[in-house]
Amino acid sequence: MTRFHRIATWPVLAALAFPVAAAATDNAHRIASIERGLRPAQALAGAPVPLSTLEGEMHRLHVPGLSIAVIDGGRLAWAKGYGVVGPGGGPVTPETLFQAASISKPVAAFGAMTLVQSGKLDLHADINTQLRSWKLPAAFGGAPVSPLQLLSHTGGLNVSGFPGYAPGMPVPTVLQVLDGAAPANTAPVRMTSPPGGAWQYSGGGYTVLQQLMIDVAGQPFETIMQTRVLAPLGMPSSTFSQPASAAILGKAALPHDSAGTPYAGGPSTYPELAAAGMWTTPSDLARFVIGVQASAAGRSKVLTQENARRMLAAVRNDYALGFETAGSGAAASFAHGGSNRGYQNYLFGYVDGGRGAVVMTNGDAGDEVARATMRAIAAEYGWPSYQTVLRAAVPIDAVMAQQMTGKYAIPGLGDFDITVQDGQPMFWIKAGQGERLYRQSATRFFVLSQQLELRFDALPGDTGQIVAGPFDVRFRRVP
Repeated sequence: MTRFHRIATWPVLAALAFPVAAAATDNAHRIASIERGLRPAQALAGAPVPLSTLEGEMHRLHVPGLSIAVIDGGRLAWAKGYGVVGPGGGPVTPETLFQAASISKPVAAFGAMTLVQSGKLDLHADINTQLRSWKLPAAFGGAPVSPLQLLSHTGGLNVSGFPGYAPGMPVPTVLQVLDGAAPANTAPVRMTSPPGGAWQYSGGGYTVLQQLMIDVAGQPFETIMQTRVLAPLGMPSSTFSQPASAAILGKAALPHDSAGTPYAGGPSTYPELAAAGMWTTPSDLARFVIGVQASAAGRSKVLTQENARRMLAAVRNDYALGFETAGSGAAASFAHGGSNRGYQNYLFGYVDGGRGAVVMTNGDAGDEVARATMRAIAAEYGWPSYQTVLRAAVPIDAVMAQQMTGKYAIPGLGDFDITVQDGQPMFWIKAGQGERLYRQSATRFFVLSQQLELRFDALPGDTGQIVAGPFDVRFRRVP
């Protein structure tokens, strides 16, 4: 979770061109239904599910551009772009590049599994016996960390995410990132809890994985990924090249803050390639989803069925090796979100049945519209999951609402605020984007935009859990 502290006016609405498309005629009715059928993650029981339009939500959330690719019947069914790459820029098309952000992680994980398959990487061995250029400092009595634990965020490592390096800033090497040495802008990657214990999201762990893959393969990370994943899965527009070349920037959607203001200088650089450094399109990521599905079905030579199924098997908190997982049987799915400076994205696919979708945006507030679009796709295609959840709410009196107000910290991840508006508590995890908190029970509260719960230990009180997908972490009120 990330807090964004930027508020300004919406500068590019007049430039939006709706729609900008490259889609087959026989999908036109489905596309139109999706464009006017965005819906919330949760809705109040007993009331109609509120629908909104894609154009309206992009306007409301100040998201300049958005791109979609839909998978149906095991193939890329259609792809379409909306809005613009930036002020005065051209339209977003299916060929427009976006930073994948943390969706880089499952793609890197797939690459790691090909190294496991070829015998170059031992999934269960101590990483320090396989690393050559760097070693993870010992902690907790010398407890070893395995590649499997890095991939599943169970290695006990810190550094949840990376802020990137704005244009003009010096960019560290991977080894400098791992040791937190200048000019790195994050802490050293270290064990902060015993490996194999609690689930702890760690981009730092994926950066260790990046160096591990380089060491065991004897090649640059970009080469490993190009030869083992991107080329074999037919992803011609994708690259792990950082910083972005002129050729990449010429095809890229430019990053914008939560008010729709472009970031000065353009995209940030992410040397943490495995964690956040991929450039791609929704269509290429759809081909990646199809490749994972084909491997899981035993129809691919890139990754065996055994290794693909191992990759998709949850380890802890419904997180597998690079993917969030959910459901069972026909509803078994894999997914991942991505959040870099100015980019918000979401990838989703079913293990079986050849269905899924990818949505990418070039705005800090794009996550909400990306997920609402995914729910519109789910509704249109009759998916067994990713539907709006109906929830009953009980009243919140003014005294309780006032008792909840304050700033709360989530160690290592950020913070959020609770304020009161018209006598009701408001939840703020992004500047300028507050939403009402609804009460489920004595100490449990929820919002409608996402499947997120605040579970207070007691009320009045200062501590509790925040639960959203695989994230199940403590929070505490701060002065």
